Amino acid sequence: MRAGLNAVMKPKRQLPRSTQKNGTLRFDEDSFGQELWAAYNGQQVCEIVERDDGYFSSRPIFGVYFSEFKDWPSIEQKAMKFVRGKVLDIGCGAGRHSLYLQARGFDVNSIDNSPLAVKVCKLRGLRKVKLMSLEQIDFSPGTFDTILMLGGNFSLLGNPSKAKKILAKLRKISSKNAVLIAETRDPYKTENPLHLQYHKQNRAERKLSGQSRIRVRHEKTVTRWIEWMILSKEEMKQLLEGTGWKVRKFIENEGTSYVAIISKTNLAPRN
Repeated sequence: MRAGLNAVMKPKRQLPRSTQKNGTLRFDEDSFGQELWAAYNGQQVCEIVERDDGYFSSRPIFGVYFSEFKDWPSIEQKAMKFVRGKVLDIGCGAGRHSLYLQARGFDVNSIDNSPLAVKVCKLRGLRKVKLMSLEQIDFSPGTFDTILMLGGNFSLLGNPSKAKKILAKLRKISSKNAVLIAETRDPYKTENPLHLQYHKQNRAERKLSGQSRIRVRHEKTVTRWIEWMILSKEEMKQLLEGTGWKVRKFIENEGTSYVAIISKTNLAPRN
């Protein structure tokens, strides 16, 4: 059974308070950036992600965050065809999407909440990159024609309530005909009993199945817990209702990930 957005209430599991109110990471908790820094300097590094039920996953860093266009997932390659005008890349990581677009003449502004990720991007030649979290986003109205949330970064919206606030902010800083290019994963495309049990617990707490708390580990460094939200395509469409955004097209493959091409509607968002 899938919990609808209208059934979602405030989670019972409470996040600890952020050590920095602006959402950016201190160096001593920037394990994600330290992973990128190590990979940039030639080390073989895996990204280790911990979920709050004790589940761990890992994957090699270099082949993901430093990959060239030809090695990207097909859904991300196809998504590049929808980019136009001035671009904001949210959660740019090591800069692979931004660097690709910059090389093709796009005016790209990139942000990440990791200080070392920003440093790696600058060393790789990204011209406009700054340390900034989702909570800090504050550009002039109508600035961007394309907003990227690729690499699964639509999941950074965390929960339905936070998502509505961030989507309103993105609508404000984007142009009239702007497009939001967003990637996430469908939580229901799994048979892993550990994931299914986690989904069941979420539904018992009146949350979406794909909501979770995660953190990233590297050696002795660990990030703070963050809320992470993966959605089915139907749940994404429900989430966007009343926000002034609407899915125009889904780009899919045979895996669990997909990209949504999201456009502004003529209707003002509901408060």
